[in-house]
Amino acid sequence: MREVTRRQFIAGAVGAAAAAAVRSTAQTAARPGVRPNILFILADDLGWADLSCYGRPDYQTPNLDRLAQQGIKFTNAYSAAPVCTPTRVGFHTGRYPARLPVGLEEPIWERKALSADKLKSTGIPLEHPTVSSLIKSAGYATALVGKWHLGYLPYFGPLKSGFDEFYGNMSGAVDHFTHKDMTDTLDFFEGEVPVEKIGYMTELLTQRAVEYIQRRHQNPFYLSLHYTAPHWPWEGPKDRAVSDAMKYGPVGFRAGGSIKVYAEMMKSLDSGIGRVLAALKTAGLDRNTLVIFTSDNGGERFSYLWPLSGSKGNLGEGGIRVPAIVRWPGVIPSGRTTNQVAINMDWTATILAATSTASDPEYPLDGQNLLPILKGSQVQERTLFWRVGDQDAVRMGDWKYRRVGNETYLFNLRVDEREQSNFKKQRPEIFEKLKAEFEKWEQQMLPRKKRT
Repeated sequence: MREVTRRQFIAGAVGAAAAAAVRSTAQTAARPGVRPNILFILADDLGWADLSCYGRPDYQTPNLDRLAQQGIKFTNAYSAAPVCTPTRVGFHTGRYPARLPVGLEEPIWERKALSADKLKSTGIPLEHPTVSSLIKSAGYATALVGKWHLGYLPYFGPLKSGFDEFYGNMSGAVDHFTHKDMTDTLDFFEGEVPVEKIGYMTELLTQRAVEYIQRRHQNPFYLSLHYTAPHWPWEGPKDRAVSDAMKYGPVGFRAGGSIKVYAEMMKSLDSGIGRVLAALKTAGLDRNTLVIFTSDNGGERFSYLWPLSGSKGNLGEGGIRVPAIVRWPGVIPSGRTTNQVAINMDWTATILAATSTASDPEYPLDGQNLLPILKGSQVQERTLFWRVGDQDAVRMGDWKYRRVGNETYLFNLRVDEREQSNFKKQRPEIFEKLKAEFEKWEQQMLPRKKRT
């Protein structure tokens, strides 16, 4: 029998205690009534079929595919708008973007492009409740890692809207290596202080999210992880796909890129999310963390959108339908797919419900709590509305009303997801009903922004 020294005995005892603590945490997490941690992951410009579990044929996303197998995958999830600022307004507030002036920005321009008055007035009003301010009031630690794009300092920012911590960019797009915006200005912040960091943006955000999860938390946490990938400029982690001269020239950040570069961006994103999910598991927190993954709007140049038509910036299905995956072990059954129609304000309502946090009655939510659906309740019919530029859209059941300028359409999405057959003349009663529903909804919103 091997003799055990006093030091080895103490080390073994400490290790056993630590392991027991981890097991205890995991077991406690599984008990009903314990408030879950929240991990909300938002990709940027990720198309509806850009994950291999949604049909992407030319690369694999094994970590997100595994997440879908462990939870539930939505096939009819939508963003609140086909561009980033308004859809982020929708998520953070849980309300239709057109209820707020900042939600009429499509999207907010770079800081240098705004006048002093515009800078002061463009952002989420500080008095407006957000999912972060509400959940913080309920005792949660809150952190935003990644993209904000909802107003600039010193008037607006994540720390002014309910987040305890912020690490990321304020504007809509930054170079993945230099972290400069389209005006060649550094846009990377730690709290409200600009900082210079070396590294690929996806990897930097991943590392900070992992470090946040690894900390010892006295209270449950809400981590909102808003990646900047696969938004342009299209650069993989090992290359600079576009020269600096092109980035800041007439073509700007949207120059360059390729299918292969996009694939490398997506592989990096998937790998990063895999690291974050592994950190949850290592910390013994995976069973008591509600994980929601989705995109801020539809895909762009290199996205795979089949069989949808349209893309970012318009109200075709390809511009607003997005992937969405939800996991909560022991609460949400695994390995399911649902055709429940959902919109990103629903994630706000669902997070508040999961954390037993009340919304503010003076700012009623437009989103619906999806927990019953996630747990297996019958799919419910929804009516959703969109408005951007000179475009309108309504989805009611399988029917979709759409206006583009002076042209109007009625599509049956159950048989025509590509929106090729206009049923406007064949089913005039449905067309008029949806058009009237849109007009009634629009009367509750702010007036459409005038074009200059």
